[in-house]
Amino acid sequence: MKIFNKMALLLTLFGAANAIAQEPWQTQGVIEGNLPASWQTLKTEMRYPHSWLSGHYKDFTQWQTHSRQLFRTALLTPDSTKPFAPEILSKEDRGSYTAEKLALTITDDNRIAALLLMPKSPGPHPAVVLLHDHGAKFDIGKEKLIRPWGDATKLASAQAWADKFFSGKFIGDELASRGYAVIAIDSPGWGDRGPMVYEQQQALASNYFNLGRSLAGEVAYEDMRTVDFIASYAGVDSQRVGVLGFSMGGFRAWQLAALSDKVAATAVISWFGTYNGLMQPGNNVLRGQSAFYMLHPGMPAQMDIPDIASIAAPKPMLIFSGGQDKLFPPEAVKEAFAKAHRVWKSQNADDKLVTRTWPQLGHVFYREQQDEVFPWLDKWLKP
Repeated sequence: MKIFNKMALLLTLFGAANAIAQEPWQTQGVIEGNLPASWQTLKTEMRYPHSWLSGHYKDFTQWQTHSRQLFRTALLTPDSTKPFAPEILSKEDRGSYTAEKLALTITDDNRIAALLLMPKSPGPHPAVVLLHDHGAKFDIGKEKLIRPWGDATKLASAQAWADKFFSGKFIGDELASRGYAVIAIDSPGWGDRGPMVYEQQQALASNYFNLGRSLAGEVAYEDMRTVDFIASYAGVDSQRVGVLGFSMGGFRAWQLAALSDKVAATAVISWFGTYNGLMQPGNNVLRGQSAFYMLHPGMPAQMDIPDIASIAAPKPMLIFSGGQDKLFPPEAVKEAFAKAHRVWKSQNADDKLVTRTWPQLGHVFYREQQDEVFPWLDKWLKP
C-alpha cells in the first residue's frame, strides 16, 4: 500500500509539473535539438540588413568595404604588430619542391608551427593557403593536407585521413608538384597546438568569450595572417595567392576570402549553405561543440552565409558540395548557391563563380573533384 501511495504521489507531481509547463501563459524554454522554443519566430527576424541583396546599398565597392569591416570587427581580435620572424625547424627534399616546418609568430599572442612547400623552379610562384578540416580528429591539422615527416605515428594518421577523404592524396603535395608554394597551419586545438578532445571545445570557446575574445575570431584572424605571411614570403607572387579548404576548412576559405583582399581565388569544398537551411532540427550545427569554431557573435543577424562569402566578389570562387553530404542538406546548398550567383551576376562576374553539387558524393574531396579544382586554380593563379 505504501509503495502504491508513493507511486501515485509521484505520478500526481509529474502531472502537475507537466501541466505547469504546458500552461498557455508560459513559453517553453528549450525544445528538441537544443533549439529555443521560439526558434522559428527568431528565424523570421533574420532579415540580413547588411546583405548586398537587401537593397539598402547602391555602390558595391562601398558595401564591400563596409561589410568587410563589420565582419572584421566581429572577430573580437586585435591587429597584430609583431613581425612573423620565421625560423626553419626541419626540412625535407621532395624532388621538384622542398618541405619545411617553420616556427612563426602568427599573432602577438601566439607563435606556432607551419608546414611550407616551395617549388625549386625559379619564382615568383603562385601560392595556395590550405585550410584543414575539423572531423573531430585533433591529433593532426596541417598534416591532413601536407604529408608530414619525421614522425611515423603522425604520418600513419595523416595517410589514413587522406585515404578516407582525399583519394589517398595529400592536397598540398599535389599542388606543390604543380608549381605552387603551399602553406598550412594548425587552428587552436589541432596538431602541434593540441590535441584536445571533442568535449573540450565548448569550454574553450566560453573561455575565449570570458577573456573578451572569440575562438572563431582567433581562427579567422590567424588565417588572415597566414595569407599576409605567404604573400610577403620570398619567391611568392603576392598578387597570385589562393585559398583552398575542405569541410571546416571550406568555411574558413570563404570567410578568409571575405576578410582579406589579398586572396585572388578561392576553392570551397563541402561547407556551404544558408542559416535558414542549416538551422533545422537534426542538423549537425545544432550540437554546439565544434560549431563554436565557426560562430561569430552577432554576424548571423547581419548577413547570411552566402552574403558573407560574397564580400569576395567579383573575384573567382569555386564551391563544391556533395549531394549525399548529410551535414549540408541539398536545399540549403541550392539556396546558398542561388544567393551567391545573384551577387556575382550583379557585378557582371557570374562566370567567375563556379558552383556544383556532385550527386553521388558525400562529405569528401575525391580525386575526380581535385581533377577539376586544380586546373581551375591554374586558370586564375598562373600567368
